[in-house]
Amino acid sequence: MLIRFTIDNWMSFKNEVAFSMIASRERQHGDRVYKLDKYGSRILPVAAIYGGNASGKTNFFKAIHFAKTMIVRGSQPDSLIPVEAFRLDANSFERPTKFAFEILIEDNIYEYSFVITSKEVIEEKLVLIKTTSETILFERKNGKPHFDSALDKDQFLHFAFQGTRENQLFLTNSVSQKVDNFKPIYDWFKDTLELVAPDSRFEPFEQFLDELNPLYITMNEMLSELDTGISHLGGEEIPFENMPIDELLRQRLKEDIKEGMTVRITSEPINERFIITRKNEQLIAKKLVAYHSKDDGSEAKFEIRHESDGSQRVIDLLPAFLELSPKNSNRVYVIDEIDRSLHTLMTQKLVSAYLNRCSNETRSQLLITTHDVLLMDQDLLRRDEMWVAERGSNGVSTLLSFSEFKEVRYDKDIRKSYLQGRLGGIPRILLSGISRELPEEINGELF
Repeated sequence: MLIRFTIDNWMSFKNEVAFSMIASRERQHGDRVYKLDKYGSRILPVAAIYGGNASGKTNFFKAIHFAKTMIVRGSQPDSLIPVEAFRLDANSFERPTKFAFEILIEDNIYEYSFVITSKEVIEEKLVLIKTTSETILFERKNGKPHFDSALDKDQFLHFAFQGTRENQLFLTNSVSQKVDNFKPIYDWFKDTLELVAPDSRFEPFEQFLDELNPLYITMNEMLSELDTGISHLGGEEIPFENMPIDELLRQRLKEDIKEGMTVRITSEPINERFIITRKNEQLIAKKLVAYHSKDDGSEAKFEIRHESDGSQRVIDLLPAFLELSPKNSNRVYVIDEIDRSLHTLMTQKLVSAYLNRCSNETRSQLLITTHDVLLMDQDLLRRDEMWVAERGSNGVSTLLSFSEFKEVRYDKDIRKSYLQGRLGGIPRILLSGISRELPEEINGELF
């Protein structure tokens, strides 16, 4: 679970900003808040970040995305680190950028942080937070490693550090060097933390192609319940040679896909989705298609690209919500602009369906950015589950929880206060109209 995320000098976040999933003292919806008895804390299952356009919501999402990419994929030798510091201040542009995550893995809390510039990793630290103390497992500073005494005797750790480039995280390199000490932290970023951008396609769509998948029936039932017009999704087998991909990719797939292996392919910009499997030395391709019911009871097949943007967005999001729902799920999903192309009632249905499954033992989490004020409802979300991103006149973004506003009571209509600008996070619109006087001649042409 994500407990806290801190960023400093990233894009519009000039100053240090901390985002917390630790529950406040309020009792509302307390039956769904995870109780971490070992640490005497409670962790929230959901958070919604509101704000006007260019307020910093997407920059917050990009910060998590950048940090995950830096950890999981690493950097190339001799390449610059694509860090995005605050640009509207000369001092900040030259200043390092910091990311810090406090996460729960099994029953232990870890804090992992790193400080970087475009050229190098300046600092890096992994801390095991205990109930009464903290243990620094490793710290990287001034180009030198410092390990906890229990780890310092391991010479291979020192060897792995010596092989870590200046523009590379030690956590990333240690895993590539088969060091298992810190692998659970790396795996949390790789396998537990999932990010869904407004224009990204959710990868495990093959669940819609496999009728034996345990989620196949559930997903298709939900598609019908959400009024998409789709009766069910399925797979249509097509000849591999007929796939709409370039010849270079086709050749690579022939060479790389081994017996029994399955890969996913999305053909842009037409948004056709395929899975390719090698079976009995033959490449078999299946395309995701939609079926609609006809008046006579039969079905009509539709290409996915022929479905509405809203239906395609639902197809992208459904597997995510279903992966969050099982009691044993520990996935953390961060979805930017969850309401893109979705009707407000559909967005509310997806979020409320997830929350209805949450209990004080739930280990999954959902973080969303949104403009949808219908979700700004205390019957749905707690005050400490709602945040607002605000950008000042100097271009600096801040992040505040609604629980920090004294006027936001548990029985108050938050939407009204928010839309009136009392809580920040709304656009400062100066345009009073579009009926401006136009010049009589533009580019030599008269109106």
